[in-house]
Amino acid sequence: MRRGTRYGALLGPLLAGGATPDLVTRAARGLGLPERGRYAVVVLGTPVPDAAVAEGPDVDGARWWWGGAEGFPGGAESPGGAEGRGGAREVAVVLLGPAGPARAAARLRELGAGPGGVSPVVGSLAELGAARRLAGTALLTCDPGSREIVRLDERLPAALLVSRPELSTRLLAEVFGPLLTLVPAERSLLVETLEAWLECGGSVGRAAARLGCHRNTVFNRLRRLERLTARSLSRPRELVDLVLALDVLRLSSAPPGPGGGG
Repeated sequence: MRRGTRYGALLGPLLAGGATPDLVTRAARGLGLPERGRYAVVVLGTPVPDAAVAEGPDVDGARWWWGGAEGFPGGAESPGGAEGRGGAREVAVVLLGPAGPARAAARLRELGAGPGGVSPVVGSLAELGAARRLAGTALLTCDPGSREIVRLDERLPAALLVSRPELSTRLLAEVFGPLLTLVPAERSLLVETLEAWLECGGSVGRAAARLGCHRNTVFNRLRRLERLTARSLSRPRELVDLVLALDVLRLSSAPPGPGGGG
Protein backbone atom coordinates (compact mmCIF):
# COMPACT_ATOMS: atom_id res chain seq x y z
CA MET A 1 0.00 0.00 0.00
CA ARG A 2 1.77 3.09 -1.23
CA ARG A 3 1.17 6.68 -2.09
CA GLY A 4 3.32 9.47 -3.44
CA THR A 5 4.14 11.59 -6.46
CA ARG A 6 5.72 8.75 -8.43
CA TYR A 7 2.75 6.46 -7.99
CA GLY A 8 0.32 9.27 -8.75
CA ALA A 9 2.19 10.08 -11.96
CA LEU A 10 1.98 6.46 -13.07
CA LEU A 11 -1.62 5.87 -12.01
CA GLY A 12 -2.94 9.25 -13.13
CA PRO A 13 -3.23 8.52 -16.86
CA LEU A 14 -4.79 5.13 -16.12
CA LEU A 15 -7.39 6.63 -13.79
CA ALA A 16 -8.14 9.40 -16.27
CA GLY A 17 -9.09 6.77 -18.85
CA GLY A 18 -8.07 6.36 -22.47
CA ALA A 19 -4.44 5.44 -21.76
CA THR A 20 -2.55 4.00 -24.73
CA PRO A 21 -1.33 0.38 -24.57
CA ASP A 22 2.27 1.60 -24.29
CA LEU A 23 1.36 3.80 -21.34
CA VAL A 24 -0.46 0.92 -19.65
CA THR A 25 2.60 -1.32 -20.06
CA ARG A 26 4.92 1.38 -18.72
CA ALA A 27 2.71 2.00 -15.69
CA ALA A 28 2.44 -1.73 -14.99
CA ARG A 29 6.22 -2.08 -14.96
CA GLY A 30 6.75 1.00 -12.82
CA LEU A 31 4.16 -0.08 -10.25
CA GLY A 32 5.03 -3.77 -10.31
CA LEU A 33 1.46 -4.67 -11.26
CA PRO A 34 0.12 -7.15 -13.82
CA GLU A 35 -1.58 -5.57 -16.81
CA ARG A 36 -4.41 -8.06 -16.39
CA GLY A 37 -5.85 -8.96 -13.00
CA ARG A 38 -8.81 -8.42 -10.70
CA TYR A 39 -8.82 -4.70 -9.90
CA ALA A 40 -11.18 -2.29 -8.18
CA VAL A 41 -10.99 1.44 -7.55
CA VAL A 42 -11.98 3.14 -4.29
CA VAL A 43 -12.96 6.82 -4.07
CA LEU A 44 -13.21 8.37 -0.60
CA GLY A 45 -14.87 11.68 0.18
CA THR A 46 -12.61 12.35 3.20
CA PRO A 47 -8.87 11.96 3.84
CA VAL A 48 -7.70 8.37 3.97
CA PRO A 49 -6.86 7.14 7.51
CA ASP A 50 -3.13 6.73 8.10
CA ALA A 51 -3.70 3.10 9.04
CA ALA A 52 -4.94 2.39 5.52
CA VAL A 53 -1.63 3.44 3.96
CA ALA A 54 0.91 0.80 4.92
CA GLU A 55 3.56 -1.24 3.16
CA GLY A 56 2.72 -4.73 2.01
CA PRO A 57 -0.54 -6.56 1.23
CA ASP A 58 -3.44 -6.74 3.67
CA VAL A 59 -4.68 -9.94 5.30
CA ASP A 60 -6.62 -10.92 2.17
CA GLY A 61 -3.51 -10.47 0.03
CA ALA A 62 -4.93 -7.37 -1.65
CA ARG A 63 -2.45 -4.65 -2.64
CA TRP A 64 -3.41 -0.96 -2.47
CA TRP A 65 -2.06 2.17 -4.18
CA TRP A 66 -3.38 5.48 -2.81
CA GLY A 67 -3.33 9.02 -4.13
CA GLY A 68 -5.36 12.23 -4.02
CA ALA A 69 -7.63 12.65 -7.04
CA GLU A 70 -6.40 16.22 -7.46
CA GLY A 71 -3.01 14.73 -8.41
CA PHE A 72 -4.46 12.66 -11.22
CA PRO A 73 -5.09 14.05 -14.68
CA GLY A 74 -8.84 13.97 -15.13
CA GLY A 75 -9.27 13.29 -11.42
CA ALA A 76 -12.14 15.76 -10.99
CA GLU A 77 -15.29 15.52 -13.02
CA SER A 78 -17.28 18.50 -14.16
CA PRO A 79 -19.89 19.85 -11.72
CA GLY A 80 -22.77 17.41 -11.40
CA GLY A 81 -20.59 14.50 -12.51
CA ALA A 82 -19.61 11.48 -10.46
CA GLU A 83 -16.90 13.36 -8.60
CA GLY A 84 -17.88 16.97 -9.12
CA ARG A 85 -19.30 17.52 -5.65
CA GLY A 86 -17.30 18.30 -2.54
CA GLY A 87 -13.84 18.95 -3.96
CA ALA A 88 -10.86 16.61 -4.09
CA ARG A 89 -11.15 12.91 -3.43
CA GLU A 90 -8.82 10.22 -2.18
CA VAL A 91 -8.44 7.43 -4.72
CA ALA A 92 -7.05 3.91 -4.35
CA VAL A 93 -6.35 1.24 -6.93
CA VAL A 94 -6.73 -2.22 -5.40
CA LEU A 95 -5.31 -5.44 -6.82
CA LEU A 96 -7.90 -7.65 -5.17
CA GLY A 97 -7.39 -10.74 -3.06
CA PRO A 98 -9.61 -13.84 -3.13
CA ALA A 99 -12.43 -12.17 -1.14
CA GLY A 100 -12.81 -9.44 -3.75
CA PRO A 101 -14.31 -5.94 -3.39
CA ALA A 102 -16.54 -6.91 -0.44
CA ARG A 103 -13.43 -7.46 1.68
CA ALA A 104 -11.88 -4.20 0.46
CA ALA A 105 -15.03 -2.33 1.54
CA ALA A 106 -15.08 -4.13 4.90
CA ARG A 107 -11.45 -3.20 5.55
CA LEU A 108 -12.16 0.47 5.00
CA ARG A 109 -15.13 0.31 7.36
CA GLU A 110 -12.94 -1.33 10.02
CA LEU A 111 -10.45 1.52 9.68
CA GLY A 112 -13.15 4.18 10.05
CA ALA A 113 -12.79 5.50 6.51
CA GLY A 114 -15.67 6.99 4.63
CA PRO A 115 -17.81 7.96 3.02
CA GLY A 116 -16.54 6.00 0.07
CA GLY A 117 -17.49 4.17 -3.09
CA VAL A 118 -16.03 0.94 -4.45
CA SER A 119 -16.19 0.08 -8.14
CA PRO A 120 -17.12 -3.27 -9.64
CA VAL A 121 -14.24 -5.59 -10.52
CA VAL A 122 -12.43 -4.83 -13.78
CA GLY A 123 -10.03 -7.16 -15.52
CA SER A 124 -7.10 -4.92 -16.45
CA LEU A 125 -5.21 -1.72 -15.73
CA ALA A 126 -6.61 -0.29 -18.97
CA GLU A 127 -10.10 -0.30 -17.40
CA LEU A 128 -9.21 1.74 -14.32
CA GLY A 129 -10.61 4.95 -15.77
CA ALA A 130 -14.08 3.43 -16.09
CA ALA A 131 -13.73 1.87 -12.63
CA ARG A 132 -12.84 5.26 -11.11
CA ARG A 133 -15.93 6.88 -12.58
CA LEU A 134 -18.15 4.10 -11.25
CA ALA A 135 -16.55 4.32 -7.80
CA GLY A 136 -17.21 8.06 -7.81
CA THR A 137 -20.84 7.40 -8.68
CA ALA A 138 -21.09 4.90 -5.81
CA LEU A 139 -19.72 7.56 -3.46
CA LEU A 140 -22.54 9.92 -4.42
CA THR A 141 -25.11 7.36 -3.25
CA CYS A 142 -23.87 7.66 0.35
CA ASP A 143 -26.15 9.47 2.78
CA PRO A 144 -25.03 13.09 3.30
CA GLY A 145 -22.82 13.31 6.38
CA SER A 146 -22.45 9.53 6.69
CA ARG A 147 -19.28 7.44 6.79
CA GLU A 148 -20.66 4.65 4.62
CA ILE A 149 -18.48 2.54 2.37
CA VAL A 150 -20.67 1.25 -0.44
CA ARG A 151 -20.12 -0.91 -3.48
CA LEU A 152 -21.70 0.26 -6.71
CA ASP A 153 -23.39 -3.10 -7.25
CA GLU A 154 -25.26 -2.62 -3.95
CA ARG A 155 -26.63 0.76 -5.01
CA LEU A 156 -27.48 0.50 -8.70
CA PRO A 157 -30.93 2.19 -8.60
CA ALA A 158 -29.55 5.10 -6.56
CA ALA A 159 -26.53 5.23 -8.88
CA LEU A 160 -28.86 5.72 -11.83
CA LEU A 161 -30.49 8.63 -10.00
CA VAL A 162 -27.26 10.44 -9.11
CA SER A 163 -25.97 9.95 -12.64
CA ARG A 164 -28.86 12.02 -14.02
CA PRO A 165 -29.50 14.79 -11.48
CA GLU A 166 -31.88 16.71 -13.73
CA LEU A 167 -34.13 13.64 -14.02
CA SER A 168 -33.83 12.95 -10.29
CA THR A 169 -35.01 16.47 -9.52
CA ARG A 170 -37.93 16.02 -11.88
CA LEU A 171 -38.82 12.65 -10.35
CA LEU A 172 -38.82 14.11 -6.85
CA ALA A 173 -41.07 17.00 -7.89
CA GLU A 174 -43.45 14.74 -9.82
CA VAL A 175 -43.85 12.06 -7.13
CA PHE A 176 -43.35 13.93 -3.86
CA GLY A 177 -44.41 17.45 -4.92
CA PRO A 178 -47.47 17.72 -2.61
CA LEU A 179 -45.58 16.02 0.20
CA LEU A 180 -42.86 18.67 0.01
CA THR A 181 -45.36 21.44 0.66
CA LEU A 182 -46.03 20.13 4.17
CA VAL A 183 -44.30 21.62 7.19
CA PRO A 184 -40.98 19.81 7.81
CA ALA A 185 -42.13 17.94 10.93
CA GLU A 186 -45.22 16.59 9.20
CA ARG A 187 -43.28 15.64 6.08
CA SER A 188 -40.59 13.90 8.13
CA LEU A 189 -43.21 11.84 9.94
CA LEU A 190 -44.66 10.49 6.70
CA VAL A 191 -41.23 9.85 5.19
CA GLU A 192 -40.04 8.08 8.35
CA THR A 193 -43.14 5.88 8.29
CA LEU A 194 -42.63 4.95 4.64
CA GLU A 195 -38.98 4.12 5.31
CA ALA A 196 -39.90 1.92 8.29
CA TRP A 197 -42.60 0.13 6.28
CA LEU A 198 -40.13 -0.60 3.47
CA GLU A 199 -37.40 -1.77 5.85
CA CYS A 200 -39.93 -4.08 7.53
CA GLY A 201 -40.82 -5.75 4.24
CA GLY A 202 -44.19 -4.07 3.92
CA SER A 203 -45.41 -5.22 7.35
CA VAL A 204 -47.56 -2.58 9.06
CA GLY A 205 -47.30 -4.41 12.39
CA ARG A 206 -43.50 -4.58 12.36
CA ALA A 207 -43.26 -0.96 11.22
CA ALA A 208 -45.52 0.07 14.12
CA ALA A 209 -43.29 -1.77 16.58
CA ARG A 210 -40.20 -0.08 15.14
CA LEU A 211 -41.80 3.37 15.30
CA GLY A 212 -43.36 2.81 18.73
CA CYS A 213 -46.93 3.53 17.67
CA HIS A 214 -50.18 1.66 16.96
CA ARG A 215 -50.49 -0.22 13.66
CA ASN A 216 -53.55 1.88 12.78
CA THR A 217 -51.36 4.98 13.05
CA VAL A 218 -48.93 3.51 10.51
CA PHE A 219 -51.80 2.49 8.25
CA ASN A 220 -53.33 5.98 8.38
CA ARG A 221 -50.01 7.68 7.64
CA LEU A 222 -49.39 5.42 4.65
CA ARG A 223 -52.90 6.06 3.31
CA ARG A 224 -52.30 9.79 3.62
CA LEU A 225 -49.00 9.48 1.76
CA GLU A 226 -50.79 7.58 -1.01
CA ARG A 227 -53.38 10.35 -1.31
CA LEU A 228 -50.73 13.09 -1.41
CA THR A 229 -48.62 11.34 -4.06
CA ALA A 230 -51.54 9.83 -6.02
CA ARG A 231 -49.67 6.52 -5.93
CA SER A 232 -50.58 3.22 -4.34
CA LEU A 233 -48.17 1.11 -2.30
CA SER A 234 -50.00 -1.97 -3.57
CA ARG A 235 -49.23 -1.30 -7.25
CA PRO A 236 -45.66 -2.41 -8.06
CA ARG A 237 -44.91 0.27 -10.68
CA GLU A 238 -46.20 3.05 -8.46
CA LEU A 239 -44.26 1.63 -5.51
CA VAL A 240 -41.11 1.86 -7.64
CA ASP A 241 -41.82 5.57 -8.18
CA LEU A 242 -42.15 6.10 -4.42
CA VAL A 243 -38.97 4.17 -3.58
CA LEU A 244 -36.91 6.05 -6.16
CA ALA A 245 -38.28 9.41 -5.04
CA LEU A 246 -37.42 8.44 -1.46
CA ASP A 247 -33.84 7.74 -2.56
CA VAL A 248 -33.61 11.17 -4.19
CA LEU A 249 -34.89 12.79 -1.01
CA ARG A 250 -32.40 10.80 1.09
CA LEU A 251 -29.48 11.82 -1.11
CA SER A 252 -30.36 15.52 -1.09
CA SER A 253 -27.90 17.50 1.03
CA ALA A 254 -30.82 19.64 2.23
CA PRO A 255 -34.57 18.99 2.00
CA PRO A 256 -35.84 20.49 -1.24
CA GLY A 257 -38.56 23.05 -1.24
CA PRO A 258 -41.86 22.76 -3.09
CA GLY A 259 -41.42 21.92 -6.75
CA GLY A 260 -38.11 20.08 -6.36
CA GLY A 261 -34.52 21.22 -6.40
CA GLY A 262 -31.90 20.13 -3.93
